[in-house]
Amino acid sequence: MSPLRLRATALASAALAIVLAATGCEDGRPIDGKNGSDRASGNGSLRWKKCSAPTAAQGGDGKAPGRAWECATLPVPLDYAQPDGEKIDLALIRLKAQDTSRRIGSLVFNFGGPGGSGVATLPGFAESYEKLRGRYDLVSFDPRGVGESAGVRCQSDAELDASAQLDMTPDDDAELRTALASNKAYVDACRRNAAKVLPHVTTTNTARDLDRLRAALGDAKLHYFGISYGTELGGVYAHLFPKKVGRAVLDAVVDPTQDPLRGGLGQTKGFQLALGNYLKDCASQGAAGCPTQDRITDLLKQLDVKPLPTSQGGRRLTQDEAVNGIAAALYSKDTWKYLTVGLQEAMGKGTGDTLLLLFDSLAGRNPDGRYSNLQAANRAISCADAEQRYSVDDVKANLAEFRKASPVFGESAAWSLLGCTDWPVKGQWKAPDVRAEGAAPIVVIGNTGDPATPYEGARKMARQLGEGVGIEVTYRGEGHGAYNSGNACMTRAVDAYLLDGKVPAVGTSCS
Repeated sequence: MSPLRLRATALASAALAIVLAATGCEDGRPIDGKNGSDRASGNGSLRWKKCSAPTAAQGGDGKAPGRAWECATLPVPLDYAQPDGEKIDLALIRLKAQDTSRRIGSLVFNFGGPGGSGVATLPGFAESYEKLRGRYDLVSFDPRGVGESAGVRCQSDAELDASAQLDMTPDDDAELRTALASNKAYVDACRRNAAKVLPHVTTTNTARDLDRLRAALGDAKLHYFGISYGTELGGVYAHLFPKKVGRAVLDAVVDPTQDPLRGGLGQTKGFQLALGNYLKDCASQGAAGCPTQDRITDLLKQLDVKPLPTSQGGRRLTQDEAVNGIAAALYSKDTWKYLTVGLQEAMGKGTGDTLLLLFDSLAGRNPDGRYSNLQAANRAISCADAEQRYSVDDVKANLAEFRKASPVFGESAAWSLLGCTDWPVKGQWKAPDVRAEGAAPIVVIGNTGDPATPYEGARKMARQLGEGVGIEVTYRGEGHGAYNSGNACMTRAVDAYLLDGKVPAVGTSCS
C-alpha cells in the first residue's frame, strides 16, 4: 500500500500512541544444558552516556528517556567490501540488567519496518520486557539507513505532505501519469540526497552490523528478539552466523519464501482478514453505528473523488490516507476503537481527523508536521534487498487478483509494487536465504490474526531455518505480533526460553 510498503512493522501502535497522546485523543530442550553459559561481562568496547531526546529523524516525541537509559554509537564499515574504508556510526540504546549476578548478556531488539528506529522505540516498549531485563541488558539500535545511523532522507516534510495528497491508485491515463511522475520525483530525490548510502542499506549488511554489535557488547553469542521485519533480519543473521546465534525469538514472522508481489498479496489478505475480524467484533458488541465493509468501500470511492476536510492545518483526508489509516488501526486490537471513531467521523460528520491521525502514525509523521525517515528507509532497504522491479503492465496484470483479495486494501497494495521501479540501486536477492544449519534453536511465533505478517509465514520461516533450528509456536489471537499481546501463555513460553533456555515443545499453541 502506498505510501509505505507494509513489509511488517511493530511500530504502528507505538507511533499511534504518541500521535494520539499528543493530540489529546488518549483512551481507552536447554540450549547447552546449563543456564547462563553464554553470560558475558558486558564490558565491551562501547562508550555509553546519558541519552538525549530522540531526533525528528528517529520519530521521537521530544522527550529523553529516563536516567537509567544509556546511549552510544558503534562505527561500522559503510561498505563491507572495504572493511577498512569509510565508516558510519550506528546509534545504540540500552537499559542495563537488574540482577548482575545472574546476567545472561544483552538482548538485542529490532522492532521492524524496515525503517523503524530502535533508539526511539525501545523505551516505549521496555515495560513489556521488564522480566527479561532481570537478566539481560535490553539493547536496540537504529539500523543502517535509519534514524541517526546514516539515515536516508529523500524528500522534505512539505514534499511528503504534498505527495500524500495525490491519487496513487490511478483510474485513467491522466491519474497514471501523475502517479508515475510522483514516484519518479521521489526516486530522483533519493538518488540526489542519499546516493552514497543507498547501495549499502541491505538487510545482509545490517546482519553484519548485528555481529559487530554483538562483539562490541562483549557477548559470545547474539541473544535476539526480532519483531516483524526484524524476523527477516534475524533469519539472515542466523544464516550468516549460525554458530553465533544465542537465544533468539522471531515474533510476527515475515515469510522468507515470497517475492514482493506474492508477499504483498499475502499481506493484502492478512489485512482483509483483520478487517473482517474487527467488523465482526464491533457488530457482536451491539454498538450503534458499527461500520460495514460496504460502507467502507463506499467511503473510499467518495474519497477518490473528493477528499474530506480536517482540522489539521488545511490538510485533507485522501483515499490513500484513509486506506493506510484503516490499516494502521488493525495492527492491534487495542486500536480498533480508534478505527470505529474514525470511520463514524468520516461517514457521519464528513470529516477525516481521526483517520488522518491513524495515517500519520503509519507514515512516521509527528503532530508538528515533521516526518521521521521511516518512509525513506523503508523504501531504500526494501529496494536494496529485492531484485524484482515491477512495471505498470505487471500491476495491471495482477490488479484483479489484488482486488479480489481485498476490496479495501487490494488496489493500493497492487500499485505500491511500483515503489522500486527505476530505483538507482540493484536489489540483492529474489528472496532472503535464512537456512541456518548448526544454529541454536530459534523460537518462531506466528499469530493467526496477524494482518501485516500472515500466520503462514511462521511455518515457512521455521522450515527454512532448518530442522531442529526453527521451533514454531502458534498464538491464536488478533493484532501484529504475540509477545506484547498480554497473553499469559505466550509470555511464559518466551520467558522460559530466554531466561532459562527451555525450548518450547513442538506444537506449542496459546490462545
